[in-house]
Amino acid sequence: MDVISLLFLLLLAVLGWFWFDSMHALEIARNAGKRACVDANVQFLDDTVASVALALVRDKSGRRVLRRTYRFEFSETGNTRLEGQLILLGDRIESVTMEPYQVMPL
Repeated sequence: MDVISLLFLLLLAVLGWFWFDSMHALEIARNAGKRACVDANVQFLDDTVASVALALVRDKSGRRVLRRTYRFEFSETGNTRLEGQLILLGDRIESVTMEPYQVMPL
């Protein structure tokens, strides 16, 4: 096998790893968004999150990990669409923020 073929296989392996890691992170983010909405007693709209940013950063122990930022939409009444954002550092949730909304009486 020549060097070009080895580099091509290595590139395919890296792309495959990135794709599987991204799908795993997306599932973590979706579940975190859904959980945040349940905890806040609001509706998690569209049952999905959207990736908006990706960066290579260091975690608390100094390792390089991917920081992924996702956004999601929620509604307190079903008539409005408000935005939330969550940040994953590796496969851990770093933060979840939600736009201010009016708390509806039960």
